[in-house]
Amino acid sequence: MKKHADQILYNAILLTMDDAYNIYEPGALAISGQNIIAVGNQEEVLEAYQSESLIDCQGKVLMPGLVNAHTHVPMTLFRGLADDLRLDVWLMGYIMPVEREFVSPDFVQLGTKLACAEFIRSGVTCFNDMYYFEDAIAETTAEVGLRAVVGQTVMKYPAPDSSSYEVALELAEALIQKWKGHPLIVPAIAPHSVYTTTPEILTAVSEMAKKYDVPVHFHVAEVSSEVEALRAEEGMPEVPYIRKFGMLETKLIAAHCVHLDEGEIRSLQHAGAGIAHNPSSNLKLASGFAPVQRMIELGVNVGIGTDGPASNNDLDMIDEIRLASLVSKAVSEDPTALPAKISLAMATSMGAKALHIGDITGSLEPGKRADLILMDISPLHNQPRFRGNGDNIYAQIIYASKSTDITDVMVNGAWLMRDQTLLTLDEQALIAEAQGIATEIDLFLKDREESVLSKLVAIGGTMQEESFEVQVKVRVDDLEPVLKALNQPGIEIMRKRHYHEYDTYFRQADPSQGRLRYREDEFIGENGEITNVRSRLTLIGETREKSHLNGEEIMLSRSRYLAPATQSLRFYR
Repeated sequence: MKKHADQILYNAILLTMDDAYNIYEPGALAISGQNIIAVGNQEEVLEAYQSESLIDCQGKVLMPGLVNAHTHVPMTLFRGLADDLRLDVWLMGYIMPVEREFVSPDFVQLGTKLACAEFIRSGVTCFNDMYYFEDAIAETTAEVGLRAVVGQTVMKYPAPDSSSYEVALELAEALIQKWKGHPLIVPAIAPHSVYTTTPEILTAVSEMAKKYDVPVHFHVAEVSSEVEALRAEEGMPEVPYIRKFGMLETKLIAAHCVHLDEGEIRSLQHAGAGIAHNPSSNLKLASGFAPVQRMIELGVNVGIGTDGPASNNDLDMIDEIRLASLVSKAVSEDPTALPAKISLAMATSMGAKALHIGDITGSLEPGKRADLILMDISPLHNQPRFRGNGDNIYAQIIYASKSTDITDVMVNGAWLMRDQTLLTLDEQALIAEAQGIATEIDLFLKDREESVLSKLVAIGGTMQEESFEVQVKVRVDDLEPVLKALNQPGIEIMRKRHYHEYDTYFRQADPSQGRLRYREDEFIGENGEITNVRSRLTLIGETREKSHLNGEEIMLSRSRYLAPATQSLRFYR
């Protein structure tokens, strides 16, 4: 007697992406509830199982849904906001200021829906996210029906959803307690990066992740400047540094990893960490290209991610897989590097392992969730098809197919797209809402860009100094009488500082905007050594200068605004 299945898919080129890379043609797959219960040759599966829901795949490729290993989904609403910029200018000068102004639960829900629609159309059934208001992202994702690892961002700066890192840690714990055990959502903690966290934050994150047995999602060695800065400050690269705070004892998902040495790669492999490779974003921001081939040779589970849509600028995983394979060949000057079969595994089975969820998704095997897609390889750009080599099908998918060839998507046994029609989202309504947000952001940036002060405030940390400053500048040819006078009885020096000042002025086309001064102070100790360095920005308003008969100059500053210069002089230029 045949066993019952809720659904049976048959007449497919079935790519399991299991450890043996089994392919069945024609193949069939049986589903009960949310789980796969049988995979194999069509004849064998149909002999063993029966169902009232028999789905003819019409010779399409049936394979696991794609896994996007690193992204920031609500940033779909920042797509095209600021391009062709260095990472620090892009992030600190544009993205973070706009986030502080606009990001809210409603904002992230809309951005998440927009991303989910794009994910489904490109065959993504699971993604790994790091952003703000992650509870709202989890709610929206579960409502749409996609699978996700959602990581609450924790960093030392105030964020749209938290005034301090302590508040962010509380949000992370609440997220874990609410969503752990959910059929679609895996909660995680996401300390942003080495340069936006502290040892206290990383220690607290590690302890919480181990307590609840949840993943930690973390940017690692994305750009050379952050690696060089850490080596200068701490005398070590990033992986040994984060090891000190217990990060390698967690289910670590290390995003980017562009600038790692081999020892660091081996440390991540030994710790069982996953790596998320983001080729488009790293190339667009000129961050470099991760040594993916070597990582895989050393046994690291490497997934492929799109990164956020603001730095990619799309969420098309088929394009991302192709790029990962092609650039790996180019940088290694080896055409055999990262073959199509391996690059597809990075976006399916290996990607799921990198997210520490390989036991439930990433391949089509009995016992795993029914997360799958159908791809039509009959269009012109896929023709002809050669069958002499069993691996040809992988090359056809990676080098010839497009995301528009994906016709059907299922997650957890439920269809999210049938015949290229989305079943859980209204695309046109999302597009209209997204354009409304874009119009508001355009107006905000227009106002900001027209005012030096507004731009300085948006970058963060600015405060007004209410004092009306009078500077008297006198040329002193001989310093000795001045020093002698200061040492006279009756003169009490309340405070003394010795420092060298180095000033750079930015003059505006509109004089009423004032002058922006970048000042670096070198504080000098008793023995002439530099004891400290401080950098500050000062926006100086309208000034009046007057020369007196005896040669003194008096400069009056009507208004001043101060900000710590947390970035380099090159950044402000």
